[in-house]
Amino acid sequence: MSGQAFLIEAGENRTIRGNVHDNGQAAGGAKPILIFCHGFKGFKDWGSFPYACEQLAHRGITVIRINFSHNGVGETDFDELDKFAINTYEKELEDLATVVGELNAGRLPVPQEADKNQLFIVGHSKGGGDAILFGAHHPQVKGIITWNGIADVNLFDARLRKEIAENGVGYIANARTRQQMPITQAVIDDVDRNKEAYDLLAKVREMEQPLLIVQGDADFDRLVEGSKRLHAADADSRLHVIAAGDHVWNTRHPFAGTTPQLEEVIEVTSNFIQDISHP
Repeated sequence: MSGQAFLIEAGENRTIRGNVHDNGQAAGGAKPILIFCHGFKGFKDWGSFPYACEQLAHRGITVIRINFSHNGVGETDFDELDKFAINTYEKELEDLATVVGELNAGRLPVPQEADKNQLFIVGHSKGGGDAILFGAHHPQVKGIITWNGIADVNLFDARLRKEIAENGVGYIANARTRQQMPITQAVIDDVDRNKEAYDLLAKVREMEQPLLIVQGDADFDRLVEGSKRLHAADADSRLHVIAAGDHVWNTRHPFAGTTPQLEEVIEVTSNFIQDISHP
């Protein structure tokens, strides 16, 4: 399920790691391409992500699964917290532009039948915000999908902001790894400075691409409510609610097997992409 690995050196101290999932020759010729973006404390190899991407590949979609360059994961689980501390939406959007540039230049290990003009992007949680912000400004992207995605880029509460303002750095707990993960002022400044540019509701209201919002109804309240706000902002969007679906579709890390909720997410995502790429 790992897919074919690739690595992009995108500048000093900036490495984008990824995997391409593809099931071989497409019966119908050209195949759509999907870029998968992880969330805030996520990474491309988390739990069900490789499985989900592999299953989408079995449905005739070439999937590119990436780690953002500053997501905090290098060779192992959150071994680059110095990068995590300064990760911004700006950096992640630059990473996506780099990946698409490498794709267009023919430097990623995608098959010949993968159609660069049928490009889609999906993001989980915070990655859903990246998918919207990037896709809205790139006509090459033909459709955008969020999985339990955010509706507001500001993920930082008053307590954390105060801690950062006073000490230059604040910390959030990673319950799984028991690490205290650092956030610096650069991250806060990026959100505050780009309040208008990062307005997700405005983006979905203005963008021309089709939007699929996949939301578990057992997810965090702010995300459940946020999905309704995104849907209301884009009258043409599709909102698909996953019954009893939690933030990670009832799966865990390390991956211990699929769930009915995850299978439904994979199916509705595949159907959306195929509907648009093969109308």
